[in-house]
Amino acid sequence: MSENVNVPKNRLPNLAAPTPQNTPLTGSGMPSHALLSQPNVPTVEENDEEDDDEDDDGKAILDPRLAPQLMQMVQGRLATLVGQSSGYIENLPYKVRRRVEGLKGIQVEHTELQAKYHQEMLELEKKYNTLSEPLYKRRLAIIEGEAEPTDKEVESGVESSKKEEDEDIFDEEESKKKGEGDDVKGIPEFWLTALRNHVGISELITDRDEAALHHLTDITLSYLTSPAPGYKLSFHFSPNEFFTNAVLDKTYHYKEEVSYLGDWLYDHAEGTVIDWKEDKDLTKAVEIKKQRNKNTNRTRLIRKIIPAESFFNYFSPPVPPTEDQLEDDDVDQEEIEDIEERLELDYQIGEDIKDRIIPRAIDYFTGRALKYDGLDELDEDEDEEFDEEEEGFDDEDDDDLPATRQAPKDGTTKPEECTQQ
Repeated sequence: MSENVNVPKNRLPNLAAPTPQNTPLTGSGMPSHALLSQPNVPTVEENDEEDDDEDDDGKAILDPRLAPQLMQMVQGRLATLVGQSSGYIENLPYKVRRRVEGLKGIQVEHTELQAKYHQEMLELEKKYNTLSEPLYKRRLAIIEGEAEPTDKEVESGVESSKKEEDEDIFDEEESKKKGEGDDVKGIPEFWLTALRNHVGISELITDRDEAALHHLTDITLSYLTSPAPGYKLSFHFSPNEFFTNAVLDKTYHYKEEVSYLGDWLYDHAEGTVIDWKEDKDLTKAVEIKKQRNKNTNRTRLIRKIIPAESFFNYFSPPVPPTEDQLEDDDVDQEEIEDIEERLELDYQIGEDIKDRIIPRAIDYFTGRALKYDGLDELDEDEDEEFDEEEEGFDDEDDDDLPATRQAPKDGTTKPEECTQQ
């Protein structure tokens, strides 16, 4: 059984960590090793021989089992130093310090310009989203089978495929000979396929979700105007067996102020409450367990409703803890980190749907967008990397083998001689 002991000082090498900018060099008045708390580690058995703790050059060797604890101590200490003043700015000469303050004033003006830039960019996004609406309506009509593309639209699409060097170039004459698809209306499963071809979103879609997403007919974007900026994603569905909602909205709200870099700050998100039909809630699953009565020895089945992974959880965004909860320590650090990760993922998915899926839906349907995302080359890169590793393997040279494993120079083999008497 191990016990907790203090690590002997001669087992730890002298560590010199780089001093972060604007951190005190000797502010505490204590020796550097005294600032590090002593770790408690399992007892390490030591041999009596002196050379166990030294290498051939007589240098001390750190027990590898102590490395994680030591690294954690150093990182923890450095984290407390970041952002602290080293006294450099405070001790600058008057004239230099005055110039520094002047540069701060110039930065204030530049920050105001950046804020105006992002405000105008947002207005441009709104403008061109409005200009794109007729194109989106035309796209919807073709997807739903309410209209057919014109010859000009088809020719433009073929030229685009040739320019992008797509593998499958549409040949109208050859397709006419096949005569397929006369009884198919529009483009089935268009939006489901487009979402499936987005790596991040595809991970959210389960097999159970697909039946409901077959009824997804369109995704539209609109911008909020007041009281704070933001945008709304609307998912339009045809009548289905899962829920009664015709439209499911996901709304992202920004804060009124911008960040240090002038970007809009994410505030919170809201989703439509889904009106699930009976026993059709895809965000829940039924867990059935057997329960045995100790007295009668009879068994019964217990049905328990548990949360289930589903794309439709996207409409129930995570809620960050309140200031009161954080002050009262009602939420532990691990839970806070989990919520932050989920919030970041939720926000990124919204941005990708707004900036990628909606404007370039056909590219995600065909898979062309993967080329722009650099994902179609992923497998090829992995194969090339593996091939390069394969090329690095050479047959073992006899000269590199221990003497007892080397083949005789004449090409014959001899059994190893027994050295025991």
